[in-house]
Amino acid sequence: MITTSPVHTDALAWLVDAGIARADAGLHREPYVRDSAAPLINLASNDYLGLSTHPDVIAGAHAALDEWGTGSTSSRLVCGTTGLHTDLENELADFLGTPATLVFSSGYLANVGAVTALAGRGSLIVSDTGTHASLIDGCRLSRARVVVVDRGDHEAVRKVLAERDEPRALVVTDSIYSVDGEPAPIRELYAAAHDNGAALLVDEAHALGVRGPGGAGLVAECGLAGAPDLVVTGVLSKSLGAQGGLVAGSSVLREHL
Repeated sequence: MITTSPVHTDALAWLVDAGIARADAGLHREPYVRDSAAPLINLASNDYLGLSTHPDVIAGAHAALDEWGTGSTSSRLVCGTTGLHTDLENELADFLGTPATLVFSSGYLANVGAVTALAGRGSLIVSDTGTHASLIDGCRLSRARVVVVDRGDHEAVRKVLAERDEPRALVVTDSIYSVDGEPAPIRELYAAAHDNGAALLVDEAHALGVRGPGGAGLVAECGLAGAPDLVVTGVLSKSLGAQGGLVAGSSVLREHL
């Protein structure tokens, strides 16, 4: 009987070479370890209003921990939702001027969840070159046909929508482009989508708290809060100084999500 010794390999050995290549290309990033007591002027933070260290916000977090503990313990459908979450969603809906909202554990998941729920095989997504990576991942995961146009080119969006064969279409954009802070032409994009039977999804991550009436975002600033066929996503971890994401729109949208 012939026996052979097992072949011992390191299936992840290639990671070393990948790390070297990343460093050679100038793409290696080393996180800076912050000290909470360090006298630091932070010009890179998304905590635009400084609410993450506001005494009232911290006191609210303490009160929630004292009453509910540190976790949700399971999904909302399995163990039930908390009164805190329903109160938060109702207050966010009032704040944004929409019929309903649904909170997620992160803004990334809110975008991926919304895009994949609203588009799929046999539908079209029109995106632009300025959309956040979470929207790009949502487009890829949706398995819809994706057409990318130049950032803010609403005429190109209108043309693609008018020439499509798919019965359903979704346009996705950031309201404030995260790289340079420029606003997207929300009114024109909404008109292009609405005129062609498509929905518009606007990521307000960098607009909530700093644009619009009372900080309600660029959609509200454009007078489109609560408009039909309009979906708003956002984060709770920037201007609101907390953690999580949100999707806002109609009650039917919330139920679908």
